[in-house]
Formats: sequence, C-alpha cells, structure tokens
Amino acid sequence: MIVKEPRIARLAVFATSLILLVQAGLAATINTRPLTSSRKSRTVNESQHARRHMRHLARSRRVRSRTVTSLKRRHYYEHFYASSYSKDITDGDATAGEDPVVRQAAIDALGNMNGTVLAIEPTSGRILAMVNQKLALSSGAQPCSTIKVSVALAALSEGIITKETEVRLGGRSHMNLTLALAHSNNAYFEALGRQLGFEKVAHYAHAYGLGELAGYHIQGEQAGVYPDEEIAAKLGGVGKMCSFGEGISMTPLQLGSLVTAIANGGTMYYLQHPTNTAEAANFQPLVKRHLDIAGMIPEISDGMAGAVNYGTARRLLANFNEEEVLGKTGTCSHAGTRFGWFASYANTNYGRVVVVVFLEGGRPTFGPKAAEIAGRMYRNLYDHDFFMARPVPPVEIRKTSSSD
Repeated sequence: MIVKEPRIARLAVFATSLILLVQAGLAATINTRPLTSSRKSRTVNESQHARRHMRHLARSRRVRSRTVTSLKRRHYYEHFYASSYSKDITDGDATAGEDPVVRQAAIDALGNMNGTVLAIEPTSGRILAMVNQKLALSSGAQPCSTIKVSVALAALSEGIITKETEVRLGGRSHMNLTLALAHSNNAYFEALGRQLGFEKVAHYAHAYGLGELAGYHIQGEQAGVYPDEEIAAKLGGVGKMCSFGEGISMTPLQLGSLVTAIANGGTMYYLQHPTNTAEAANFQPLVKRHLDIAGMIPEISDGMAGAVNYGTARRLLANFNEEEVLGKTGTCSHAGTRFGWFASYANTNYGRVVVVVFLEGGRPTFGPKAAEIAGRMYRNLYDHDFFMARPVPPVEIRKTSSSD
C-alpha cells in the first residue's frame, strides 16, 4: 500500500498536466483564428450607368419619403370666400299674398343663414311663402346631389332598375336605389347616368322642368341652365351630371316644382306667387303638365324617407319627428362658394307641404344644415296646428294655352 500510493499520485499529476496542456492548446487555437474569412473577398465593379441609376433611386426615395411625410402632416382644405350668414335677407320681399303663418315659420327657421326657404302647396302649386325672393328667383346654382331624384325617376321610367336592383359600384360593393338615395351615393348615380346616356338624361330633365321657368308670371324669375350637350369627359361627363349636377344650374322653384309633382302623384303645376290678398283669395291652380311617374313614386319614396330617418338628412329629426318627411339633400361648391340644398315634403293625413331650402356660403353651408333648417320649419308649422284637419274648399283647376 505504501509503494502504490506515490505511483497513483504521480499518475494523477500527469493526467492533470495533460488536461491543462490540451486546454491551453485549444485556447490558443481559438484565440489565434483570424476573424475574417480566409477566402478572398469579391469586389463588384458597377458600371457608370448603374452608379447613376443607384444615385437616382436614392434621391427618389428621399423625395418620396419627404412627400409622404408632408402629406401626412398637411390636410387639404377648400377655401371659401362667400359668407354663410347675412342680415336683412327679407328686404324687398313681396309678402302681401303669402300665408303669414308659413312665412313666419320659414323666417324663424332660416335665422341669419344666407339662403332662401320656399314653401309650396302641392295640391295647387301655390307658393305659400318665399323668403329671400332675390335669391329664390336668381339664375340658380349647381343642384349638387338633389339631381339624383330626377335621375332615379329617369332610370325607373326606362326600366333600367327597380328600387331593389343591385348596382355594382366597384370590386364586390353593390347598392340598391333605396340606400343610394338615402346615403346620396355618387358612384351609383354615375353608373345610372352612363347607362342612360346624355340624350335620355336630358330628355327626362327637361320633362321634369329643368331649363325652363317653373312659375307663371312670377316677376324676376329666371330659367336656370341645362346644357345642350354632355359636359367634357375631363369634367366627368354624363356621370358627373347625374351625381353632382355638374354643368347644370337649377333654381329653388324648379326643384320645388318637381317635388310638388312627386308629392301629389304626378301633376306638375305652374308655381304661382300671389302678390296681394285679392290674388290669394281668387287663386286658381294652373296645370303645366302631367308626369307619368305615379308608378315610380313608391320606388323612390323609401330612399327619400331613408335620407331623413338614417341618411344624409337625419339632422331634420332633431327638430321634428311627429310626421313623416321625405327629402333629398345636396352639397357641392363652385368658385369659392358652397351650396347646401334640401328638398322635401311632409307626408301627413291632413295635407302636404313642400319645403325647399337653399343655402349659399362657406364651410357652415351644406345639405345637412339645410335639412336641419327644414326640420325647424316643420316644427314651427306643427306648433301652429298647420297639419291639423281643416275644411278644404273646392278648387277649380284650369289649363293654359300657348298664348298665356
């Protein structure tokens, strides 16, 4: 045992030394290995044309990056130069033959907004009130989306659609007439306009009273403008004419005349504005023409009601919801002036009234604002029992001849 122990100890020392030498060798190998590859690196020599191209791409990336950043920071705002507000808008109005309750309701509803309010009795064509007659009888303005009502009637008359027909708007998106009217969808009516073509669109527009006087011997009334040919393709062609009313000038009386015919089932009366109590007392309706739209009115009614209930005219409900109101808004601008339209009629059991609101101005002016004003108008009429049952005297209706 005494002899073996030193031998074992020596073996242990030898093994330890061997391990240390191996570790030292490995460490030396790791520490002395070069950090770069032993293979020769290859150099890519670009041509002069390639170098120019790469510099151009680098510059374009920098410019694009600055442009995207700029667009993210900046928002485009259209500049308007007209005021949405005005004083003394009733100066010069001839009011002796108007209904005083209706007129006061219109004045109170309009307030200080720069615009006009027109109220018409749809069963006779009598103008019950016309606030700011200077604007109402002017040369008119772009009808904006209110033109969609006449386009819808034209497409229905031609059998292109029903109110449930799904029109493809692009991709997988489709929409029917009811939703298109309620939400004032431009793509839908552009598609209808292109399918109808300018000649048919113009034919129905003239039948519905555009481009001609709506009134009968109303002093100062102008006829607006409906073009003789389709507007240029760069302006949108017939599609834009049918969605925005591009290239068309329509008056509040013309729009009121069409909505009057819709409200009464298809009779287009000459609008008459009594100027004194005698004319009002002896008023007689005057038929202009009969429109073959009775079958189409139910097809557009859901869309016009939808505009008020859940669409672009829903601001009206903030002021009035006791009776059903059907209507159509319109918003657009031209040369720094913004237009706001709303044409409507109250569908009550005791008679109907057509209300057209037209506004001119800047950013506060738009179609939903016009609908809001109409709501105040209907509220004022309702609070004065305008929609209550009352005896209706017999009315003699006469027709005109070409010499009238």
